[in-house]
Amino acid sequence: MNQPIMIGVDIGTTGIRSVAYRLDGSTAAIATEEYPLFTDQSGVAEQDADTIMMAMEAVVSRTVQLLQHEAIQVKGLALSSALHSFLAVGDDGRPLSRVMTWADTRGQIYLEDVKGKIDTQALYRRTGCPTHPMYPLLKIYWLKNQQPAIFSKTSWFCSIKDYAFHRLTGERVVDRSVASGSGCYNLQTLEWDLEVLALLGISQQTMPKVVATTTQYPLQEKIAVRLGLSADLPVIIGAGDGMLANVGVGAVKAGQINITIGTSGAIRMAADQPKTDEKGRTWCYNLAEGRWMLGGAINNGGVSFRWVRDKFAETEQRVSEKLGLDSYSLLATYAQKVPAGANGLILLPFFTGERAPYWNADARGILFGLTLNHDKRHIIRAVLEGICYRMKSVLISLEEITGTAQEIRVSGSFTRSEVWLQILSDVLGREISLPNVEEGAAFGAAILGFYTVGLLPSIDITADMVGIKKVFTPNQVNFEKYKQLYTIYEQIYWNLQEPFRLIANYQRNEIDG
Repeated sequence: MNQPIMIGVDIGTTGIRSVAYRLDGSTAAIATEEYPLFTDQSGVAEQDADTIMMAMEAVVSRTVQLLQHEAIQVKGLALSSALHSFLAVGDDGRPLSRVMTWADTRGQIYLEDVKGKIDTQALYRRTGCPTHPMYPLLKIYWLKNQQPAIFSKTSWFCSIKDYAFHRLTGERVVDRSVASGSGCYNLQTLEWDLEVLALLGISQQTMPKVVATTTQYPLQEKIAVRLGLSADLPVIIGAGDGMLANVGVGAVKAGQINITIGTSGAIRMAADQPKTDEKGRTWCYNLAEGRWMLGGAINNGGVSFRWVRDKFAETEQRVSEKLGLDSYSLLATYAQKVPAGANGLILLPFFTGERAPYWNADARGILFGLTLNHDKRHIIRAVLEGICYRMKSVLISLEEITGTAQEIRVSGSFTRSEVWLQILSDVLGREISLPNVEEGAAFGAAILGFYTVGLLPSIDITADMVGIKKVFTPNQVNFEKYKQLYTIYEQIYWNLQEPFRLIANYQRNEIDG
């Protein structure tokens, strides 16, 4: 085939994928690689930037090799990454710190301090970001107070995608979507918020220049040689993975929602103007001029499923490896063997605190309703259901602002499990459309790349390009069960605010001691 090709590179929380797409949307090659996420009870959730850069070069070069004769058709690289990451970089362009990911909540200890120094309601209206340790605002504040030597040596602060773009092109820039997911970017002026910079004690020069998501720079020759690509190949800065997932699955029109569950999870709806929530439950990010994304994200998506696999299913993992099966698929069949509602077992999956709509970094995980009749199968089902309850909480909050969505599409690794998709449909009581695109963010990045280099007229083309593989319809009997259990789930959460705070402080003190 002689179609133009765009490589979408998606930098995730625990791994990276490089996918080469032809102009017609078909996949030409794919390569993936995992890397560690360093965590502990104190709220640490870090990555190593150099490890990620090596993984990026490895997957892109492997993708190029897999393309074989089609490699000459590559027209560019387009980037995607998880939002809210942060690292400090020195004058020599080398990292001074590890990457603090969205899941890193160490800034929680300074939340009240920040609230005492700035009007957080006004800040939310300006930036579209609730004041929460997920955002780089509190991460920078934490660094300033906890690691002042690194803070004073920092030449510029950036996200992992900004750093990757710098390594590929030599430029120090950030796209609008990543900037607007920092808590430091003013959605009204489309510049770094001056009050935030004053609070942090930094200048605009310490932050990367904000550019459009379609910004492109040439690939540096020394990198091009290692990747097997031509020097001066366009590298498109791209956007945050969630927003690109909406593009990738075709959820780009008003009234369309995309629910993504990967390591974390999110619900997003496109809008033509910024909009915030009077109750501060949702966020608002800027994708491009006249294009905004409204929504909410949860910390504990697939990471909760991985927890139950790693802690309770070592035997199943070994069996899966021997048989060449996916261990998660095997565990999902266990969940099928118990009824909806897991016989009254409810999981509140707050393993790493929580974001939307509660914005409570002190929340902790709970298995509620355990009896001697419950076993591993019930726990697995309760995990899948608990994550879906979280998505319902976000959906309710979002639709209070936007109105009821006309269509719900899904993306992320959870789409590989029809069991999980059916549970989501039953919990929400809504039809769920599964697009025929597996890597939504990488595909969205590629579409943005094709548009940037002039090979597509608009990113909206995915609304017609992406077909629907299957529609999941809610089982009404299960929906009625889940309505009852969701009410109990909400009561558990709201009745445990003080115990959450106390146990979170205890855990932090145990680490510090």
